Order: sequence, then structure tokens, then C-alpha cells
Amino acid sequence: IQWGQHVLERMLARRVSRDAVIHVLGHGELVEDYPKDQPFPSCLLMAAPDERLLHVVAAFDPHTMTVFVVTVYEPDLDHFEEDMQTRRRG
Repeated sequence: IQWGQHVLERMLARRVSRDAVIHVLGHGELVEDYPKDQPFPSCLLMAAPDERLLHVVAAFDPHTMTVFVVTVYEPDLDHFEEDMQTRRRG
């Protein structure tokens, strides 16, 4: 797992632990798939470690078997429907 500066700053600001992100990576439900992302395909995963719902965006390099954690956040009703999986339009 590779942790970029951006995600580490977001995790610190949002008080999200590495263990919580790893839980989402290992047990999360696929919300959106971005197979054409460059340089590697990425996806949005969702899970609730410690009863706190999180979204994690991660990319995967199949050649090196490396996961790149892009960002993490708590989804909200301003951006998602009540299922926290469907993006609001508009």
C-alpha cells in the first residue's frame, strides 16, 4: 500500500486511521469503478469500520501489486443519496 501526501493530510484532518482505510480496502463495497483512470485503474470503495462510514478512492497497479490510496472521506447527503452510494445530480 502506498500512501501519498494528499491522503495522509486528509486522514489527519479527518481523523481517519490507516487501520480504518485498510479495513475499507479489504472489506469495502464497490461504489464506483474507474477502469480508464491513468496511470492505473481506480475505484471508490465504501465500508463502516468502527461504525463510521467511509469512502476510499484507491488505484491498483497490477504489475507491482501495489494499491495507491488516493483519498478518504465521510460521504454526505450534499453529494450522495441516502444510500451513500448514488451521486446526487446537479
